Amino acid sequence: MRETEAQKQYLKKIRNRRRQVAVLRLSLFIGFLILWEAAARLGWIDSFIFSSPREIGSTFVRMLKEQALLSHIGITLAETLLSFLLVLVISVAAAVLLWLFPRFAEVSEPYMVVLNSLPKSALAPLLIVWLGANMRTIIVAGMSVALFGSIMNLYTGFRETDPDMLKLIRTLGGKKAACLSKVVLPASVPYLISTFKVNIGLCLVGVVIGEFIGARKGLGYLIIYGSQVFKLNMVILSIVILCLIATALYALLGLLEKHYLKRRRG
Repeated sequence: MRETEAQKQYLKKIRNRRRQVAVLRLSLFIGFLILWEAAARLGWIDSFIFSSPREIGSTFVRMLKEQALLSHIGITLAETLLSFLLVLVISVAAAVLLWLFPRFAEVSEPYMVVLNSLPKSALAPLLIVWLGANMRTIIVAGMSVALFGSIMNLYTGFRETDPDMLKLIRTLGGKKAACLSKVVLPASVPYLISTFKVNIGLCLVGVVIGEFIGARKGLGYLIIYGSQVFKLNMVILSIVILCLIATALYALLGLLEKHYLKRRRG
């Protein structure tokens, strides 16, 4: 079906608005960097404490030449992705289990709320004592931040599935397994993706918390080490890289969501 002139104008208007938003975002970011650099050079802020874009760039180049930075980035990224994948598998399996056994869900709900509300930064030292200062502990710390909230959110999404569709499956003789595979899971895919878009950032936060306490490599370790020896350029650079990693991972999941929605409409 050919687009009408009104549709073309509407789509053009949307594209122009997206370009304007992108230009404004970029301009705001560049303006912030320029103001930050000018404030450091003119003495409005203490460059030793707040650093500056130029000094952060110099630190980035120096650490790349020393071949240390990429190793730290790779370790943090690997720990984050492993914890995220484990959260994905465990939370989906647990949410399915709760949906299949509603009475078990009623019994376990208050415990899930308590576990989700635990301050994970306070739990990290215990994980170090229980599991040791190793990569496994940091992955568990990353999982602990996102896991219980993810299970509760996914279970809530499963319960909100269209009851008429479930009734239709049961009328046709379908059991719970058929309801789950034919209705609940397919209907919950957008909800699953949106939940995991949040989880990827939470796993990164948990991994960094674990690296603060029990790591000798990773961006969290660089932040703690840099603050202890007053290498604040290293601290701010690590924070900037963490922001970039979180943005990139979120964007990848966003692209996955757009691809799924496009296929669904097609």
